[in-house]
Amino acid sequence: MKIIQPKPFTFEAGPKAVLLLHGFTGHSADVRMLGRFLEKKGYTSHAPIYRGHGLPPEALIKANPEQWWADVQAAYQHLQDLGYEEIAVAGLSLGGVLGLKLAYSTKVKGVIPMCAPMYFDNQTQLTAGFKEFSKEYKQLERKSEEEITEEMDSLMEASTPLFEQLKQFILDVKGNLDTIYTPTLVIQASKDQMINPESANYIYEHVEAVDKDIHWYEESGHVITLDQEKEKLHEDIFMFLESLDWEA
Repeated sequence: MKIIQPKPFTFEAGPKAVLLLHGFTGHSADVRMLGRFLEKKGYTSHAPIYRGHGLPPEALIKANPEQWWADVQAAYQHLQDLGYEEIAVAGLSLGGVLGLKLAYSTKVKGVIPMCAPMYFDNQTQLTAGFKEFSKEYKQLERKSEEEITEEMDSLMEASTPLFEQLKQFILDVKGNLDTIYTPTLVIQASKDQMINPESANYIYEHVEAVDKDIHWYEESGHVITLDQEKEKLHEDIFMFLESLDWEA
């Protein structure tokens, strides 16, 4: 079975732009509905796909967090090259971590981390998520259970270095939260089983932004952008964006 590979998207609608960042093992579909919603509200959005993502798991573990960070910087530059001078960033899971790094590394209008991990135990949970993603991908490839079991054992062993790098990347961002002064909206799903939900409180308490808020979604799981409270999420993000001091 041929699996159609996802693509980045850019929805141009107005002078105010939002960089949308997907999660670990995910791709641009994670944030496409949010992008379409923002487009209808007059906001331009762009969502990249990090190296190794949207591809078989074997390709994913050949990439690393520093490459994903470079991909985010390139995506930010892409919006600037299109002429957008005011850019906010919203990121899901790993995308939230990358968005926070962007917030203290360059000039962004606002930052919205959604279900973004901050704790050591997330290494185990993110590993479990990768295992589930890998198995589902191989099932889509119509491989036998025997083939899947054999390939999964090899894959999980080979993925260890990546998870060590991912752990260190998250720790580095966690250690720099107190250098973030840009307006921040922290989003967290109460039924998140992929990361420790206390990550949200940690982010909220440690960013130094005067303008900051935290929203909890009681009925949602980790991929909150696709869950049953997504319409509420869209409206909350829109209201936050509208509260920012845009010059355009």
